[in-house]
Amino acid sequence: MLAGFRTFAKSPFAVILFGLLIVSFAVFGISDVFKGPRLSGVVAAGSRSVSAADFKTRYENYRKGTERQSGETLTADQAVERGIDRQILQEIALQESMSEVIRKFGIQPSDKLVGNVVREQMSNLHPNQRPFDPITGKFDPKMYEALLRENGMTPDSYQASISDEIAQTHVFTGVANGLHAPRIYAALQAAYGLESRDLAAFAINPATVERPGNPTDAQLTAFMKQNAERLTRPESRVLSIMRVSAQALEPSVTINPADVQKTFDFRKETLATPETRSLVQIVAPDAKAAGVIAQRLAKGDQPAVVASAFGQKPVILNDKPKSALPDRKVADAAFSLAAGQVSAPITGSLGISVVKVTKVTPGAVPSLESVRSQIEAELRVQGAQAKAYEQTQTYQDAHDAGSDLIAAASKAGAMVMTSAPITAQGTDQTGQPIPGLTPDILKTAFDLSSGGESELVEIGKGEYYAVKVEKVIPAALPALADIRPQLAQVWLQNEMTNRLQAKAESLAARVKKGESLEAVAAAAGSRVQRVPGISRENAQQHQGLGRDLLLATFAAKPGEVFSSRAGQMAFVVAKLEAVRSGKIADMARISQTIRPQVDSGLMRDLGEAARLGAQASLKTKTNLTLARQAIGVDTDALAKAEAAKSGKAQK
Repeated sequence: MLAGFRTFAKSPFAVILFGLLIVSFAVFGISDVFKGPRLSGVVAAGSRSVSAADFKTRYENYRKGTERQSGETLTADQAVERGIDRQILQEIALQESMSEVIRKFGIQPSDKLVGNVVREQMSNLHPNQRPFDPITGKFDPKMYEALLRENGMTPDSYQASISDEIAQTHVFTGVANGLHAPRIYAALQAAYGLESRDLAAFAINPATVERPGNPTDAQLTAFMKQNAERLTRPESRVLSIMRVSAQALEPSVTINPADVQKTFDFRKETLATPETRSLVQIVAPDAKAAGVIAQRLAKGDQPAVVASAFGQKPVILNDKPKSALPDRKVADAAFSLAAGQVSAPITGSLGISVVKVTKVTPGAVPSLESVRSQIEAELRVQGAQAKAYEQTQTYQDAHDAGSDLIAAASKAGAMVMTSAPITAQGTDQTGQPIPGLTPDILKTAFDLSSGGESELVEIGKGEYYAVKVEKVIPAALPALADIRPQLAQVWLQNEMTNRLQAKAESLAARVKKGESLEAVAAAAGSRVQRVPGISRENAQQHQGLGRDLLLATFAAKPGEVFSSRAGQMAFVVAKLEAVRSGKIADMARISQTIRPQVDSGLMRDLGEAARLGAQASLKTKTNLTLARQAIGVDTDALAKAEAAKSGKAQK
């Protein structure tokens, strides 16, 4: 249930750390774009508010997650065009509204619970990201703060978001546990899914339709204008990209054997496998009972039997190092015993207990040769990172002194690639992806003007880049001569499709006027095919009919005649001959099977209604203009463009 209510807007950190991808948001109306409420923040819900900087952080996390998933660069202008900015703003408004209402209910997770969840999440990160001391394994607040800072958050803001998640989870889980949809809901869905339809149809014979001749230039020019939006080539740019890569430099690093020995000596203890013990521990109510427990264990009595005599259960620990035992006195006693031995009563920090050691596994100290390759690999990485850093320093010094990107890269010995024209999506002008271009590089490049150069950007440990825009090629329709063969082929396919559709509609009209389906099919050089028992439950088995024909079949009334596309370029004339209800026994069985899904669906609807209700009751305010400015949109230029578009529409 927790996963069901964790959303992007309240977990921006999780988007980066766990790669969680944002699913579709429900889009509802909000304030007018250019006449938004005058707020100091982007969202105001009761006592809660979201600043422009916070909105930018959440938007950036969404953008990066989307780009990792799709490989497509998303600019701020594209986000506005696709309505993504509105969706994110509305989702944040809903989240903040719900959290404010829950706060008013008095539901507030304890600091201890929030801390436990934070530690659990930190423990689930990649080992290189976990904010724990690599030697002691203890939680490191400074590493934790630095990790959050890298992702645009502070401990307070992150823990507040976790607190909100826990509170919402408790509320919605409580509702969900007691919520069951009326049985009629499942029965109606079962009846809907099991309803079956009998279809009769014949395909239009392409041989009966006159094939179009080759198009003229005038026809192709007109076709280009009709499809200008699809055919216009997007803006592209010629880029010079400077890359410094520690990974690429690794083969050039020479390892000094003395450094290997020094590293081994320093890390010998951490590389060693510690001694472990398997043991049984029984907690005693007092010292006298502990003595009896020790005697009985020493005689060989079963630990479970001994423990039960004192109302206890034995604690069994298998293959644990000394550091894993929480009570230091118990640990000291256990690791002083041989296998099979029983301790005297131990008065530890957690009470009086007795332990019996069942197995001892000696520790092992590795030899230098057994870990040489591991240490050499680590030293090679470190050496390459140092080389990469030196290159960046040389590059930066030369660039600061006035050298352009290419000259500065040459002085640093760094790689430079000058590309062919590249779109913002990282493709060439034929739509093929260009390897080696990350979303971050593309975003940097398309935020620059012609001739502009970026700062040196670090994209990973030892990985850097800088970009120069050599040339900007504006979006434009290609010349007819450049695409004539391909365009002519599309025109012919389009024209043939139109003729087939017109033929299907004319034949369907004859059937509607009273001719039989068989007679019209025969006259058109075709034959009627019948497909009985098409239902929504078995629709997958009839995918060969095509999506359009299946949709038309389910939308038709009994006896209705219609024409439809059936596949890429095929058309049919069809008649819905019968509609049948499913069997009662099947409906009863499926009704019972789908009840959990129906309950879940009702819970989702109620959850969304609750969020919308919270937003309405609090009169939550949003400022779309400020949100757009936060992500780098020129709202003045956008307002003028919207006004111009509106003026053209009115004309």
